Amino acid sequence: MSSTLLEVTRAAHEDVERLERLIVKDLQNEPPTTKDRLFQSHRVRNMIDLISSTTNKLVEIYEDKDNARKDEIAALGGQTATGTNVFSAFYDRLKEIREYHRRHPAARVVDTNEDSEELLKEQPQIEFSGEEAFGRYLDMHELYNDYINSKFGEPIEYTAYLDVFTQPHKIPRKSKMTRQYCDYLEKLLEYLIYFFQRTEPLQDLDRIFSKVITDFEDQWANGRVPEWENEDQENGHVPAQHTVIDLDYYSTVEELIEVGPEKLKEALVALGLKTGGTVQQRAERLFLTKHTPLEQLDRKHFAKGSRGSQQNGVAATLQLHNSKEIALMEAKMEKLCELLDETIVRTKENIEKKQALTYEEMEAEREEEEIQADTESDDDEQQIYNPLKLPMGWDGKPIPYWLYKLHGLGQEFKCEICGTHSYWGRRAYERHFKEWRHQHGMRCLGIPNTKNFNEITSIKEAKELWEKIQARQGLNKWRPDLEEEYEDKEGNIYNKKTYTDLQRQGLI
Repeated sequence: MSSTLLEVTRAAHEDVERLERLIVKDLQNEPPTTKDRLFQSHRVRNMIDLISSTTNKLVEIYEDKDNARKDEIAALGGQTATGTNVFSAFYDRLKEIREYHRRHPAARVVDTNEDSEELLKEQPQIEFSGEEAFGRYLDMHELYNDYINSKFGEPIEYTAYLDVFTQPHKIPRKSKMTRQYCDYLEKLLEYLIYFFQRTEPLQDLDRIFSKVITDFEDQWANGRVPEWENEDQENGHVPAQHTVIDLDYYSTVEELIEVGPEKLKEALVALGLKTGGTVQQRAERLFLTKHTPLEQLDRKHFAKGSRGSQQNGVAATLQLHNSKEIALMEAKMEKLCELLDETIVRTKENIEKKQALTYEEMEAEREEEEIQADTESDDDEQQIYNPLKLPMGWDGKPIPYWLYKLHGLGQEFKCEICGTHSYWGRRAYERHFKEWRHQHGMRCLGIPNTKNFNEITSIKEAKELWEKIQARQGLNKWRPDLEEEYEDKEGNIYNKKTYTDLQRQGLI
């Protein structure tokens, strides 16, 4: 291999230059769609990684730890030969190079234009779940299930969780120090990193995290990390449940015995308790701290001179280390949430929209998005002339101006209930009263979206009309026992009271 080391070096430099030219050529082309832009970013990222690996090989060659490169250069210069042997060494070397290229025809200099064109059209394989919609939305369902089934979580809706997971400061400190929360946080951080790498492959995440770590270390050293300023840490006091062994995972003494005598001893030492006795006695002594604070424990369980020193030394150091790791993971997670803020907002809007659609409507919308994506990718080269900024029709071209005037699409209607959203044209304005955005706004106001509220777009007017309707109907405007309808297996309709009476008598 040493006889071709310089040729390998030359070929590596050529590959690096070729890849650099390809990157420049690829970035000069403006991608027509978001999907094409993502493909372009991944292509460039793959070429950058290939340049890095090739450069690392070149660095190893130039370091020349085995002196192979040095010997080859010396042989080319004929330093060890006489003046008459310089030419013979040169021709011997030339013969070797020709033989090398005869055996490796792919190493010859060829025109790479065709190969480069194929590389620029390549579509890398990017793994996205169906819920992620090729990087448009987050898929947090698995993490959501972990959250609502944990001790630190709460039973909330998925839309509410999309707001909660970005705010770890709302979780109590005591719950954060458990192994379950640590595992959840690691899983959440791993998913956000993986999603960010797939959607933003050209971002240098290591550099972003290095700045986060630097800022975090400064804040931690000065005790300024938000939500982690704790006087107990400064005083060296540690709650009983934060030991080497997380007692939340053990419900009986027998389960605790399986940990082993050494682990039990370490946990007892961290708390300043006695470590003598059998494994059964150690487990029973440690299990007492699960439900009883150390301050209320009998003095006979403590080792001599360790109640105030060893406990506040070893255990405090242990908790401080765990707290710092969890706080750092939260800082990284908050930074990623800041970078993915637009995606999180899109995800919440998409979930709210889906909740107001039927299955057939969702399928029709999905097919419409696919058709639009295909239309964009096929007709992107053609510049559409649209000086009047008319809406696009189903064929991807501007609709005729007479049709634009006929439907009054130049007329703007704003709805305060929809968050001052604009609707262009009378038809779109009338149709929006039955759409998800208006229904969601009425639901937030606590008003049923009935026909009485058609053509009302002001929040004040909607509230006044609702108060008049309530006053007209009386306080007991809704009587479920008389007005709520039930249907039996045969299709007969009853009110709630009649249906309940017949069901109790066994007639239904």
